[in-house]
Amino acid sequence: MKFNDVLKKSFVNTFTMADLSLSEIILIFVITLVFALYIYFIYKIFARKTFYNKSFNISLAATAIITAAVIITIQSSIVVSLGMVGALSIVRFRTAVKDPLDLVFMFWALAIGIICGVGLFYVAGILSIVVTAMIFVMDKFPTVQAPMILMVQTMYCDMEEDISKIVLEYTKYFKVKSRNITPERTSIVMELRVKDSGGLVQKLSSLEGVSYVSMIDHDGEVTY
Repeated sequence: MKFNDVLKKSFVNTFTMADLSLSEIILIFVITLVFALYIYFIYKIFARKTFYNKSFNISLAATAIITAAVIITIQSSIVVSLGMVGALSIVRFRTAVKDPLDLVFMFWALAIGIICGVGLFYVAGILSIVVTAMIFVMDKFPTVQAPMILMVQTMYCDMEEDISKIVLEYTKYFKVKSRNITPERTSIVMELRVKDSGGLVQKLSSLEGVSYVSMIDHDGEVTY
């Protein structure tokens, strides 16, 4: 037998089977399930503020379990691990993530599966505590109010000055984003920050010649 054959045989035998009994494997899955359910409920709490997708939440919990199973399998055989790396390399995930925070939960679930798969449960516990505390604390930080969009349509083409005077009563700053003037009507779109949006809309609606007023709020990003 050549030296290369001996080296290969020794290397493969070293990583052939991990010393994991059935009870240890079951314990890994049970603890991983506990962390997966924890992620499930934390995501459910935070997603209520935006858009909650139950299917995505279930997939987070399942991802942690599946990842743990993959890690256990990789530990059992170096040959299987190489084959699994090759198989996973051809997988392409093209699902669009609607909220950047979803990526945090996705990587969190993957990390829990990997960490629990190798038996470092205390690391998974510390990670979960730190991530949860960080999300809760940073979620409480005050945010800058996003600008609102005011759309006004009038029956006359010379009412922009009157509209601007009323808008100045409710806010110190506004910016005209677009004007559309025709012989029949004028449409003006403004960007502004105002607290009493209802009062502004009512006053503009009572102005003679104004046929349409709309105030649009959004939860988009604020540009500095």
